[in-house]
Amino acid sequence: MPIPRFRAALALALTTLLPIASRAQSAAVIPRAERLFYYVDRESSWDSFRAHVDQIGIIAPQSYSVDSLGIVFGDVDPSVVALAKAHGVRVMPLVVDEGFNQRELHQLLTDTVAQRRAIDALITLCRKNGYWGMQFDVEDLGISDRDRFTSFYTNAARALHGAGFAVSIAIVPRASDLAGATAYDRWMFDSWRGGYDLAALGRVSDFVSWMSYDQHTRRTPPGAVAGLPWMRESVDFALQSIPASKLSLGIPVYSDYWYVEAQPGTSLRAGVTGTSVSYPWGMHLLERAGATPQWDDVQKVTYGIAPTGSVNAWVFLEDARSFAAQAALVPERHLRGISAWVLGMEDPRIWDMLPAGR
Repeated sequence: MPIPRFRAALALALTTLLPIASRAQSAAVIPRAERLFYYVDRESSWDSFRAHVDQIGIIAPQSYSVDSLGIVFGDVDPSVVALAKAHGVRVMPLVVDEGFNQRELHQLLTDTVAQRRAIDALITLCRKNGYWGMQFDVEDLGISDRDRFTSFYTNAARALHGAGFAVSIAIVPRASDLAGATAYDRWMFDSWRGGYDLAALGRVSDFVSWMSYDQHTRRTPPGAVAGLPWMRESVDFALQSIPASKLSLGIPVYSDYWYVEAQPGTSLRAGVTGTSVSYPWGMHLLERAGATPQWDDVQKVTYGIAPTGSVNAWVFLEDARSFAAQAALVPERHLRGISAWVLGMEDPRIWDMLPAGR
């Protein structure tokens, strides 16, 4: 779809969604950019995929792990593969480093025999199951392993391409080549953000899923899963190294809940922690507390305070309104499409913005 029509359709979506609380109608439409949705092996993901299969272009099950010896293990539900093939949806499973364990990952990246073993296994799995390709989701990657990982991924991409399969990578985002202001920022840069050579990885990939989440985590104060200013800043940084035609915008369709957690020990200690929740459960947490959701028009996020006893808990919702605002970056920055984590946790109203067909 040409960009002017793309923008017009998305403008209609945003207009229809204001205010989103008043109704959820199917008049809003987000155009036919490439749509990848992640899938996990649970009932809610399956139900959502089955209900909306014709609105999805690529299904990416989080199914395979690779250990320090290059042994790949895991499987994709055959029902998912069969449903995808029946509806023309491309299947691109994820391969993750086992447990996101930096020490084990380092062992893999220093063992060329193990790497070859892993690459051969991925090609065999693609051939055996008729996958379109594989997506690498390698996290907790130490900055000292940056070049080793680039070499491993480059070799894997060339081998998969040579065998006729697509290859992509999910990358933890950053907005700078500097670490940031705090020790937390330094740790994130050292172990999660700084280990990716964006230009090199982008060159050998069919596309890159830019995981523009989580801005706030269980290790931070409460906040948006992915506030729009933070998302836009990280996307603009990525575009300095990766062509827009290869960049797929990671959009969270899950919500976050922050609460006080008691930690047993020699004395009782309490701390704030956070966890991911589905949109319906996040709304329930606010409703049972008698809280009124608020819209932050800067961050483009709905949030609310849900007291538990005398202590506040916080819910930050990724709803259809925030989805529309985030997806507007696709035409705004001429991006390839979206990569949404994860089926089964979304506000059902996002599907009103996604037309059937690919």
